[in-house]
Amino acid sequence: MRVGVVVFPGSTCDRDCLQALRQVGAQAEEVWHTERDLRGLDAVILPGGFSYGDYLRAGAVAARCPVMEAVRSFARAGGAVLGICNGFQILLEAGLLPGAMVRNRCGRFVCRDVYVRVESVRTPVTWTLRSGQVLRLPVAHGEGCYIPPAGLDPRQVVFRYCDASGRLRPSANPNGSVAHIAGVCNAAGNVVGMMPHPERATDALLGSADGVPLLEGLRRLDSRSRLAAGGRGR
Repeated sequence: MRVGVVVFPGSTCDRDCLQALRQVGAQAEEVWHTERDLRGLDAVILPGGFSYGDYLRAGAVAARCPVMEAVRSFARAGGAVLGICNGFQILLEAGLLPGAMVRNRCGRFVCRDVYVRVESVRTPVTWTLRSGQVLRLPVAHGEGCYIPPAGLDPRQVVFRYCDASGRLRPSANPNGSVAHIAGVCNAAGNVVGMMPHPERATDALLGSADGVPLLEGLRRLDSRSRLAAGGRGR
């Protein structure tokens, strides 16, 4: 499994993603923001950080980089794409995912562990998990309040912020996202965006290893599991 991690000027989590992917046995490599050809890759990750300093809006400039045309083509062909934090914001700005992101309702940068509940198991990162499973993952963002479009298909909600028992409580929502949404996918299920950082949760000694199954889902993605990811559960 070859996974490309896109590096934009201002990316800060690309090295974390590369290390975490290699930790689970994936062949991971950097993809520069000027790249126009993603052939040979099995999956693509857009990492967190502050691409182009978050000028205009978070992800707005990066969404117009040359590599994003290649990402669009890759996604249209059914390739697995994961956007994490700033990567999620870039996918929204690029129109590859529905909805928009605004400043945290609390008005502050939030950096802490949260719990999220798996809502969909039909994506490349959740197909090995079970619906309703609760994961502990870190967040670190100032512009993470997700606003869904009217009529968003519930099957496109991949994660929701919750408490440790899986209940949707206001105190468990770190940024005020509508309906506690922490991650969504496109209609086909192969493009996923999430605000929590699975690459920072790969070692129990550091607080949680709950990010490992998400990255292993990508590593184990093949023709058989891709079919399973598109056809299982919600």
